[in-house]
Amino acid sequence: MPIKNRLAEMLPEIIAWRQDIHAHPELRFAEHRTAAMVARKLRDFGCDDVVEGVGKTGVIGVIHGRGKGSGRVIGFRADMDALPITEATGLAHASTSPGKMHACGHDGHTAMLLGAAQYMAETRAFDGTVVLVFQPAEEGGGGARAMVDDGMLDRFGVQEIYGMHNWPGLPVGSFATRVGPLMAAADFFDIRLRGKGGHGAMPHQTVDTTVAAAQVVMALQQIVARNVDPLKPAVLSICALHTDSDTHNVIAGEAVLKGTVRYLHPEVQSLIRSRIDEVARATAAACGAEAVLEYRPCVPPTINAPETVAHAIAAAQAVAGAVQTDIAPVMGGEDFADFLTERPGAFIFVGNGDSAALHHPTYEFNDDAIAAGCSWFATLAEQQMPLRH
Repeated sequence: MPIKNRLAEMLPEIIAWRQDIHAHPELRFAEHRTAAMVARKLRDFGCDDVVEGVGKTGVIGVIHGRGKGSGRVIGFRADMDALPITEATGLAHASTSPGKMHACGHDGHTAMLLGAAQYMAETRAFDGTVVLVFQPAEEGGGGARAMVDDGMLDRFGVQEIYGMHNWPGLPVGSFATRVGPLMAAADFFDIRLRGKGGHGAMPHQTVDTTVAAAQVVMALQQIVARNVDPLKPAVLSICALHTDSDTHNVIAGEAVLKGTVRYLHPEVQSLIRSRIDEVARATAAACGAEAVLEYRPCVPPTINAPETVAHAIAAAQAVAGAVQTDIAPVMGGEDFADFLTERPGAFIFVGNGDSAALHHPTYEFNDDAIAAGCSWFATLAEQQMPLRH
């Protein structure tokens, strides 16, 4: 039976799973209900092995195909966590947890991989093994790295790994990807400034860290504009400024800047990191203050290798007929990149149609994309591990 036909039969049930997950969002490393649901369904489907608690709250399912000769093992990943956002959709299946929301579509990703798992467990129309990776804590929690550090790839013998993310603005059910960098690295930093606080009417007796922080913010803008190769995209954003003063007439003695750095080429990181440190210290010193940088690499760029992204494209073409292969890189980060630093693989976008943007309180995953997403996973398994007749 063609994949799409069987998935069309399953679609109402998969939508119900998705909407149930949406109504019960859980934040990073707290996906206990979602993980239990996933594990229960994988066992119900007849998966050959189901392991919980991988990378803290991750779940692994294993399905062996009917063929026994290839020895190939391919991993498919879906993320499970929600965001600390208050939902504003007004939907019947809206979040029942105040301040938590599936505003990035991870409910849809989990449901799509579950649908594909049920289909593949029924048909087993491939020669090899599929490892289903239900990952926690994609939203800044390092869930992919936690699973890698837990030995997941080696333990289950994963040779290649593939992932998918819905994308607002792409036609629903269509696919887009590219060779090379698809999504940016995401690093975070804090700059702590120390001066001397005092009375707002006597600034000459202080070292004003608010003024120093303001000048550091402006000085940092020269790094991307004047130090980074213009042909290597990068972003440096200061997103928060806090001081130890919370009133009208006290000059702050301490201030903290919080920011993020994004880039597509790994070699850019060391340049930006060193320049942030140099510019912040020198600018603060000119104001009589001290600046200390804490820089935290979070995830590397998501880089699709030519051979493996060709596999992802072939499966998408079989499902959708055509694939956009020249999509512009995205400066948002994705911790699927941590898997790609360990194993070959590829990442692809599936269209969510004309929806609100990701991470927006009115965002909603488009259930019309489910059949295409499920089909892509199953088709990729069957194409890359074909049964021998």
